[in-house]
Amino acid sequence: MVSWRRRPGPGLARLWGLCCLVLGCWRGALGCPASCRCSSWRIWCSEPVPGITSFPVPQRSTEDDNVTEIYIANQRKLESINDNEVGFYVGLKNLTVVDSGLRFVSRQAFVKNINLQYINLSRNKLSSLSKKPFRHLGLSDLILVDNPFKCSCEIMWIKKFQETKFYTEAQDIYCVDDSNKRIALMDMKVPNCDLPSANLSNYNITVVEGKSITLYCDTTGGPPPNVSWVLTNLVSNHESDTSKNPASLTIKNVSSMDSGLWISCVAENIVGEVQTSAELTVFFAPNITFIESPTPDHHWCIPFTVKGNPKPTLQWFYEGAILNESEYICTKIHVINQSEYHGCLQLDNPTHLNNGAYTLLAKNEYGEDEKRVDAHFMSVPGDGSGPIVDPDVYEYETTPNDLGDTTNNSNQITSPDVSNKENEDSITVYVVVGIAALVCTGLVIMLIILKFGRHSKFGMKGPSSVISNDDDSASPLHHISNGSNTPSSSEGGPDAVIIGMTKIPVIENPQYFGITNSQLKPDTCGN
Repeated sequence: MVSWRRRPGPGLARLWGLCCLVLGCWRGALGCPASCRCSSWRIWCSEPVPGITSFPVPQRSTEDDNVTEIYIANQRKLESINDNEVGFYVGLKNLTVVDSGLRFVSRQAFVKNINLQYINLSRNKLSSLSKKPFRHLGLSDLILVDNPFKCSCEIMWIKKFQETKFYTEAQDIYCVDDSNKRIALMDMKVPNCDLPSANLSNYNITVVEGKSITLYCDTTGGPPPNVSWVLTNLVSNHESDTSKNPASLTIKNVSSMDSGLWISCVAENIVGEVQTSAELTVFFAPNITFIESPTPDHHWCIPFTVKGNPKPTLQWFYEGAILNESEYICTKIHVINQSEYHGCLQLDNPTHLNNGAYTLLAKNEYGEDEKRVDAHFMSVPGDGSGPIVDPDVYEYETTPNDLGDTTNNSNQITSPDVSNKENEDSITVYVVVGIAALVCTGLVIMLIILKFGRHSKFGMKGPSSVISNDDDSASPLHHISNGSNTPSSSEGGPDAVIIGMTKIPVIENPQYFGITNSQLKPDTCGN
């Protein structure tokens, strides 16, 4: 009996091939070599087969700041780190290349990797290593053990760094001399191999604007160092000669814009480099580079910018006369940048009396400069012209004394329009106050009349008598005679009132109190 065994069909093989193709495309999209594993922040290459022959770079030629760590090991075919290979990983912090065939590191290898903190190049094939790839890096660790270094001046910088305790841990680094003898790097001695030194002829460079100055840099070292000048942002014309020792630098027609710049002399040889610097100070006359009309802020401010060295003295003028500063008007300097001063004339609650022309004068021993600006804080009250100032925002109560004694009395000019306007305002105030006093007096008199008139109504006393019937004794017009009868007291009828010598008839309203006469008769009057 024949037994049938199921063999892998073409469908399964095709599926497996498709998966491999997808994985290969995914790795290729990441730019990750076959011997490496890649993630968004890390590249790890440790598989010796098939291995890598060059430093892994992204497939897309764009800088990547996400990758912070690269680990490479067991890559015997990797022999060099060239320019612009590591530079793609601008965010790189840790680099490890160990147990590989590395023989050469380019001097520009890490020029873009300013974030590098840790480099480990142990157990490679390095016979020499320049300091230039590392001089601009702030490394915490540089590990170089188990490399076949040759004892030469080129690796002396490693010894110098070990002597200055550059490494966090002591490293056993060895080199091979001309007799193939292996010696410790700390015991290596190479004749005429020293760090260079540099000294400037002047460390306090001062010059007046428009003049010229020459600076010298004297260097020593073995081998003799190369000299260069670092002149960052220097505006003035200059020329240098580094073919001789000392090297020279001549700055011609010095500009004030170069005041405060640092000039450096760099001496470099195979062992390392040194740099010495001096500050350039330029003296020049003041220059008011900016001034404009006042702007309201917490206070009103006339902003300005003045350049000058030495520091200029500032004086303000108002309408041509010296402005005496006070607690209400004063000069404030907010920012000082080298020989440039940014500030403002600060005015606290100015009024229309402070409108006018303001002039700033800046002066020092090399000259002076002045600029004028017209200021308009608010219009004259009642004038109706000029900008409208919201009294809720600016409650101005400033007097002319806010400017200080800025004018002479003999030079004061009085405006007729302003004087007439002030007189009209005074007359208006007096009229309003007089009317108010009359109204108040009238009100008081009316109150007095109403108060005392109420008590004397129908109750007139004097020599006159009120004659009434007995039945009307309760009436408010009924009064008892005081016994003084006039000749005409019997005339005119019983219902009459005698006032003086005149008899006036009275008709009484019986419903005045809304009650009957019988109810008002007192008990003392009934017989």
